[in-house]
Amino acid sequence: MKQFVAIAGALSIYMALIGYLGWNTYLWVASWISLEPWLFAGLWAIIAFSFFIGRIGHNWLAFTVIGSYWFAFLQYAIVLFPVANLVSVLVEWPREAFYIGNAVAVIMLGILLIGSYLAYSPAVRELEITVGDVPAEPLHVVVGSDFHLGVLSGKRHLKRFVDRANALKPDAVFLAGDLVDDDPVWYARYGMQEEMERLTALFGVYGVLGNHEYYGRKIPLLVKVMEDSGVRILRDETILVAERFYLTGREDRTNGKRHPLKTLEPKKDFPWIVMDHTPSDLKMPVQLGADFHISGHTHKGQMWPNGWITKKVFELDYGHRLIEKTHFLVSSGFGFWGPPIRIGSRSELWSVKMKFGKEQ
Repeated sequence: MKQFVAIAGALSIYMALIGYLGWNTYLWVASWISLEPWLFAGLWAIIAFSFFIGRIGHNWLAFTVIGSYWFAFLQYAIVLFPVANLVSVLVEWPREAFYIGNAVAVIMLGILLIGSYLAYSPAVRELEITVGDVPAEPLHVVVGSDFHLGVLSGKRHLKRFVDRANALKPDAVFLAGDLVDDDPVWYARYGMQEEMERLTALFGVYGVLGNHEYYGRKIPLLVKVMEDSGVRILRDETILVAERFYLTGREDRTNGKRHPLKTLEPKKDFPWIVMDHTPSDLKMPVQLGADFHISGHTHKGQMWPNGWITKKVFELDYGHRLIEKTHFLVSSGFGFWGPPIRIGSRSELWSVKMKFGKEQ
């Protein structure tokens, strides 16, 4: 009963919100062309619920795309429309819906264009760190996360990652979860395997699962297609890589049965690197003496001002931090969830050069 009330309440709020935004949008559209209110209302309702319509099945793909952009529009319309209404109250002039609506449309278009550029033009972040007390050979790794490979983050975007990563000639590549956007079917259907197969590193390519792999409920298929692509998926296991370093890949915390990190702690004296998609616990890696801990998940909020929320939710929501002797890195991700828009964040991969032993 409580769940029903919560859903009904959320739906009521959403309906009121899309009604408010729809009425304002209709006034602007009507200032350009003559359009029957009932026709506009029907189209508006389809757009507002398109993301959910797209969840019916793979044949409803167009609605998924429309719905993804709708979320970006929704986020910034909530800010822009009340401001536009206030301006219309304070300043009266002929055809105010036309002029104020045009101004809002230009601002919205600018947000979408800039956001698309930041989503599809990845940056290479560079980090150099000295790790641990035990001398070892230097290690150069590339870190990527949150690809959300699917319809909008597709083969061309994956190619950008592979080209940039290969150009760095890393010793190893680490893919820190949310490799696909729920369902791996698009990865297979759009031929992304041939791109991923081009990704090369001296000691191999390794990945872990994220929450979206669990949402898709096709983990065995995901693991198979990734391993066919040359990506070894680590699921609550620790391996010794090339007699150089230990690598632990954790199940995502979405899996309530995942093993505690302590049970995955290596016993031999090599550097220890941990991949955990969600940066939910920074204390245990420090207590156990992990040298380098890699995460993603946060997207750095993806679209402003969501970064304010991720900063409140996570102790470290982005970037590098050294806590005692453990280095942490949280990436904002290479792909995106929902709209292919980034404002206040950017698509990225990390080039990390690691030295081992105390600095001289």
